[in-house]
Amino acid sequence: MPPLTHRQPGLQSSVWHSSFWLGLLPAAALLVLLIAPLLRLLLAGFTGEVGLPGAVADVSLWQPWQDDYLRWRVLWSLAQAGITCVLAFVLGLPLAWVLARFEFTGRSLVLRLLMLPFVVPTLVAALGVLALWGPHGVLSGWLGIHLQGTPWLLLYGNLFFNLCLVVRAGVDALGQVSARQVAAARSLGATPWRAFWRIEWPAIAPWLMSGLCLVFLYCFAGFGLALVLGGQTYATVEVEIYTLVAHELQLGQASVLALWMLWLTGAVALVYAWLEKRLAAPTRVEPVLRKAPQGLWQWLALLAALAVLVLVCLLPIGAIVWRALAADAWATLLEPDVLAALGNTLRFSVIALVLATLLGVLHALAAQHSVWWRAAAFLPFVVSPVTVAFGLLLLYPSWTASLPLLLAAYALLAYPFVTKALAAGLDSLPPHVLQAARTLGASPWRSFWRVTWPLLRPALRRGMAFAAATALGEFAVTLFLSRPEWTTLTTLIYQRLGHPGQTSLDQAFVLACLLMLLALLSFLMIEWPAPGFENSQQVAGTDVRPKAHKHA
Repeated sequence: MPPLTHRQPGLQSSVWHSSFWLGLLPAAALLVLLIAPLLRLLLAGFTGEVGLPGAVADVSLWQPWQDDYLRWRVLWSLAQAGITCVLAFVLGLPLAWVLARFEFTGRSLVLRLLMLPFVVPTLVAALGVLALWGPHGVLSGWLGIHLQGTPWLLLYGNLFFNLCLVVRAGVDALGQVSARQVAAARSLGATPWRAFWRIEWPAIAPWLMSGLCLVFLYCFAGFGLALVLGGQTYATVEVEIYTLVAHELQLGQASVLALWMLWLTGAVALVYAWLEKRLAAPTRVEPVLRKAPQGLWQWLALLAALAVLVLVCLLPIGAIVWRALAADAWATLLEPDVLAALGNTLRFSVIALVLATLLGVLHALAAQHSVWWRAAAFLPFVVSPVTVAFGLLLLYPSWTASLPLLLAAYALLAYPFVTKALAAGLDSLPPHVLQAARTLGASPWRSFWRVTWPLLRPALRRGMAFAAATALGEFAVTLFLSRPEWTTLTTLIYQRLGHPGQTSLDQAFVLACLLMLLALLSFLMIEWPAPGFENSQQVAGTDVRPKAHKHA
């Protein structure tokens, strides 16, 4: 038999051909729905030519920095993202250390509940923040203060979504700290504080910086929260782009703003990719064992950590339920427009989930032997949904009000979650099991269905659950590309918020409670079947480091 090296070129050629055909459909989707619209957006930004009748396009590429109003929007978008990163770091690092180092009853449940903000739609979260801190809010009424009209309302909403991301990244990172190094430092006389800064901090810093890059991206490119909580004064660039397109038809100015957003988010995404590359090297360490809290101060630290998590991550959800139960508006669920919106939401989500699963499975299988092709799956994460929708609007103006384009955009934003989860599952497959099946005479197709597929189903289920949650809560693309008869629950909630009066607000809370219930069902699909958060193979498909596309 010839040596294996003689057959290697043929084997590589076969792998390349199979990857090519598997990746053809995802590549076409990325090209038609993302890359081509972005190129059209670049053209509009550089030339001012938008190609739509009635659109104002006489703008300069540097106008966002020359106009005081637009410059404030850009600088505030950067500032609120940066402030959120600082707050998430200051709060998240101690919380992560407590959860990583202390063993207590209910710890696994707390770690699972940290997934809640990942699947709650942005409009639901925004209403939860208003229910707490807005006029007549639960906490604002009790304390006699409210945050309406202040930047803190948006910053609190940003923390709701992103604090759990930093906490889970920190818990993962602290699990990579060598117990031997910590023990050696303590035996040499180092205090716990000094051992943390000299041993633990250098090990966890890249993980936390990676998480903070994502926090910055999600806040900087945020839309739903900024639209509802920012108001006229503290709206972000994404909200300004939507206003210019939907209400003022200033497409040239919107193109320039979207172009600057693309450059700025791309720069942060490059930093994130560099950090991810550093973290990709496999490490094997003996982690520090968790211990039960000892003494008054450790118990106080644990209780304080749990109190912060409840205040930031759980109270907005509870406030929505409270306001919905207190509202006399449950009859609105039987109204024809609500039933139609519920039907559209479920129908669009199911169709988008089927498309996203198909694209995600093909992309993951094609990316097994290509780092670059795997990285391409994260392109929809980097580009905000507002930019995607605006690019589609410019490139396909005659298809703007077409259902296929809307569903394709849904699938584009959702399928990276399937790809990521399935790719992580493929990476964790034990090679000896596949080799044993082939040795016993199983064909490649039979090996896939009898061995590979059963092992991949949990990862695929998690990816599909994230994709379903993304489709259920999609908001920005729907505002740009939808028609009145395609109203979904998210757009209906936004319409109710735009109507004056307490009745419309109560109806919005009831609808938000319904949408949150649908999202929580996805949450149960994601986390509850898993045997434990600590099993890295189980959580590989739900790694928080490119999170649920919450800037939707």
